Amino acid sequence: MLENNTISLRAPELEDLDLLYIWENEPSIWQVSGTLTPFSRYVLKQYLENAGKDIYQVKQLRLIIQLKNNHRPIGAVDLFDFEPHHRRAGIGILIADPSDRRKGYARETLETMTSYCFDVLHLHQVYCNISAGNGASIKLFEEAGFEECGRKKEWLFNGSTYEDELLYQIVNKSA
Repeated sequence: MLENNTISLRAPELEDLDLLYIWENEPSIWQVSGTLTPFSRYVLKQYLENAGKDIYQVKQLRLIIQLKNNHRPIGAVDLFDFEPHHRRAGIGILIADPSDRRKGYARETLETMTSYCFDVLHLHQVYCNISAGNGASIKLFEEAGFEECGRKKEWLFNGSTYEDELLYQIVNKSA
């Protein structure tokens, strides 16, 4: 199991179905995830039944973030667009409940996953896409050593205006 000081990261289980149903169908999260339609329990159950497949096979990995002290799930971390040939992947982090945010859980998750990507998967780089208005995520990734390397102008539509999307990456100099 991947873990840090206060969090551990584990594979999703069928018992997480109700939690994933809530998270994936929360409209406030859709703006960040790019989701436009709700997920059914059936679709999420199918996903969970296949969640144990190898990252090299499905090109993505989702792990549940849980607190070490009480094993309470607080969010998820995704590796996506996994490219083993180019040795890179995208990363996204969700701390679902606003009351769990700004407590260092995302930072510890990012540190743990970056180490996993570099030390276990031997990736050369990890990247993320962040809306220009998401100051908390920008700060999180910059403090973790990610650097802004691109800007997509008016890339995201938030219902009334367009917003730029920033591309951040961290490069493993030893890979």
